[in-house]
Amino acid sequence: MAKPTLHLMCGKIASGKSTLANALKTEQAAILLTEDHWLSRLYPGQIHSVADYVTLSRRLRDVVGPLVIDMLKAGINVVLDFPANTPGDRHWLRSLADTAQASHSLHFLDVDDDTCRARLHLRNERGEHDFAATDAEFDLITSYFQAPDKEEGLNIVIHQDRS
Repeated sequence: MAKPTLHLMCGKIASGKSTLANALKTEQAAILLTEDHWLSRLYPGQIHSVADYVTLSRRLRDVVGPLVIDMLKAGINVVLDFPANTPGDRHWLRSLADTAQASHSLHFLDVDDDTCRARLHLRNERGEHDFAATDAEFDLITSYFQAPDKEEGLNIVIHQDRS
């Protein structure tokens, strides 16, 4: 039996992470867990700032982490649509695969700021997402983004923008 794989998403807001995650769910016969979905259902109306997001996403990680490990140990592929946008985030996410003795793939969506911002505006207008980030929030969150580096020891799959 092949080792299960944990698929991780790395990219700026509106880079296409959720779209890719949904495609991977089907392609890899995987369970998809989406941070924005869980946060919007567990903490409706409670995220008003980046600080709120950080606090509540940490709580969510405390619950989701063991669940992901159990699924991987049971031989189930998992697509985790949680941001792997900083070395610290990636370290935690990679530790889930390592603990479960599973494989991992970090899917890096390499999309420029202007394209992401245009997609964000369109997404916000359509109401297609659980959270509608403002331009100021996009700028703030993007300021923390760090592209993955080979030195992190990750299996990186780069997805270039195809818009």
